[in-house]
Order: sequence, then structure tokens, then C-alpha cells
Amino acid sequence: MKSLVLGTGGREHALARSLAREPDAEVHAAPGNPGIAAVATLHDVDPLDGEAVAALATRLGVDLVIVGPEAPLVAGVADPVRAAGISVYGPSRAAAQVEGSKAFSKDVMAAAGVPTARSLVCTTPDEAEAALDALGAPYVVKDDALAAGKGVVVTTDRAEALAHAAACDRVVVEEFLDGPEVSIFAVCDGTTARALQPAQDFKRIFDGGRGPNTGGMGAYSPLPWAPADLAEQVLATVVQPTLDEMARRGAPFVGTLYVGLALTADGPRVIEFNCRFGDPDTQPVLALMTSPLGDLLKAAADGDLGAVPAPTFADGASVTVVMASAGYPQSSSKGDVIIGTETLAVETDVDVIHAGTARNEAGELVTAGGRVLAVTATGADVADARAKAYEGINTISFPGAQWRRDIAAEPLGVVEGASLTQES
Repeated sequence: MKSLVLGTGGREHALARSLAREPDAEVHAAPGNPGIAAVATLHDVDPLDGEAVAALATRLGVDLVIVGPEAPLVAGVADPVRAAGISVYGPSRAAAQVEGSKAFSKDVMAAAGVPTARSLVCTTPDEAEAALDALGAPYVVKDDALAAGKGVVVTTDRAEALAHAAACDRVVVEEFLDGPEVSIFAVCDGTTARALQPAQDFKRIFDGGRGPNTGGMGAYSPLPWAPADLAEQVLATVVQPTLDEMARRGAPFVGTLYVGLALTADGPRVIEFNCRFGDPDTQPVLALMTSPLGDLLKAAADGDLGAVPAPTFADGASVTVVMASAGYPQSSSKGDVIIGTETLAVETDVDVIHAGTARNEAGELVTAGGRVLAVTATGADVADARAKAYEGINTISFPGAQWRRDIAAEPLGVVEGASLTQES
């Protein structure tokens, strides 16, 4: 299969790696990054420019375009590519609003009867204050628009919650869902879905689930503590009703419906929907996937998921640890030389996934973003994979590098940010 992956980050590198490992694969990426360049041919095309992407895909004669990040999907990049007669894995502009607008997403959930947190949409300071009073602490305030995974504040500090609301045009204030968080990726063809193996990611910058939210500092899969039938339960109670509702609205959802869940005392409840694979929680899931990713995504793009077998996964576990640049998540440091990644190239059970990297004029690998790279390792169990991931981290260095030391340390269902009352 000839495929074109759009994006520049770790998720796109993980997708390209999986695709490139399949027989007779030819992988292209736009614009890609230095890690993706090792497994795909790069093209200097803006992933937000749908017409340019469609022209590139047509010129290359690709079988499938896979749109990685949320920004191009919400901007409607999939639409002109699909209009050109090319199979696209990714929702239309209309369907991508399940991530593009938190308010829209909550409206869909309500109409579909999906179990989720109570919420209120606010556009003024008075409305935000009333919502905080109504739903109580800990306060959950979400920017209605895209915010690169950093638009959510969860805090017991009312002033902090109000300040975040004031900084956004529109917010969704929600009740706090108390329970371990789980990521489930549902591959959808508009009417049906197949779930991948559940994962858990770690959003906050500091050990113990403290500090501000980030795009994700690590993840692992599978989850020995989660119910064995969780994925099937989520397909039945969350994903299928959502697909039915989106189809009813005339915006069938084709692509990855990312379901972020809290496993509460009252059962699984949805924290958020995303319209694409997560980053970095996709990385350990794909590291364990044994069935062909390309066939699955192509069938979904063509509305024919029933034609391919359900995805399968290896025994054991996988752990991903992210290395971020100095200042992240408030800022990032660019141009710092990265050393040590080549040491891990010979390891069959360890992958270095590039997220925010570039080459300088001397050809050296340097930092080029907040989350710089991630080490993903597989092992016999979570502890084994975790040990290998941190061994890999210890071979890599760049000025100001920061990473969490507790990713998958206690695989018992960590509640990120649960110790809110202990935060300073």
C-alpha cells in the first residue's frame, strides 16, 4: 500500500513506522520530521492546505491519506482530498467538530445518551462564576476551541479557574470526574467501529500528576487493572451511539474517535472526545499491534471495516516516556543538540519516536518544539517495558531535557491530578 501521513509529531512518526513495517509498503509524509524521514519520503507541503495535500496525493498516486493532527482535521483538510477521489482516514470538517468545539462535543454526547460529566457552556465572567458555583470544586474549565492539549485547567483554586475562563472566548465548565483515566481509540468507518487496546497517558508535567497539563508526558498499554471488556463496553455505550448521532446530523464520522474516559464509581464516563489518534498514548498501542494497520485504516476510510479482521495485539506490554525541552509546557527551547538517539537504533524492543526535532545546518539533530521525542519500549510486562524505556531515556541527552520519572511506575490506575488539594 502507498500511503501519505500528514503531520510533524510523535503520533505521525509512530503511524509511519507501523505502516512502513508492513509488506510492500511505500510511505510518504508531509511535512514529517527527521525521525519520519528514516521510514518515509518527506514532502514540503503544508498539512493545513487541503488543496495542496490533494494535489500531492494525486501526483504520488497514493492509496490512502492519513491525517494525523487535529488542526488540519478541524480546518477541513480531509474534504478536498476526499473530493479528489482519494481514500482519507480522518473526519470531515463537520465531523471533526467533536474535537474542534467542546460545546459541540457535549451536545452530541447529550443527544446520543453518552455517559459524561455534567457541564455548562460559558461566554461571560458571570456565567463562569455561576458554573463554578453550580458544579463545585475541583474546578474543570476547558477552552471550547483547540489548544494543543493544554486548554484544560483542573484546580481547587477558584481564581485560577476564573482566570483561565477569562483568557478564552468560550469555555465549558464541567464537574470533576474522580477515577483513573483511560484512552480508547475507536477506528470508525462512519457506521461501525473497531477498538484498539486501551492505554493510559500522563498529562501533567511533574511526577505525581502535579503541575500544568501538557500534550502528554508518557503512556502505557495494556492496563491490567481495567475491566477486561472495557473496550467492548465503550464501543456499545459510547462509540456506536455517537456514530449514530453524527450520521443523523449528516456528518458521518470516519477516522479515529479518541474516547478519554474516567473509570468512576458509577462506571465509565467520557471526559472528552478527540477526532484523531492521541499522542503519546498511540505509541505503546501501535508498538504492540500485530495486525496490519494500513489495511485497517484503508477499510475504515472506504466504509468497509467489516472486510478486515479485528485488530490483534502481542502479549506483554509497552511503555512510552516523553522527553520535553526546557521551559515546557509554558515555552520551549529550540536548537539544542540531541545526542544518544543513534545508540538505541540497534535495539529491537526500543524505538525512539521523534516529535519536536529538526536538523541544523551542520546536520545535527536538535530540539524544535516542546515535546522533543519519546522512547517506547516493549517487554514481558509493564515493569519490564518500563525498565527498558527508562534505560533508553538515560542514553539520550540535550540541554534542559525534562521527563517524568513515574510513568507506569504503579500500574494500578493512576488518577492524574487527583491530589489537587495537595498542590501548591
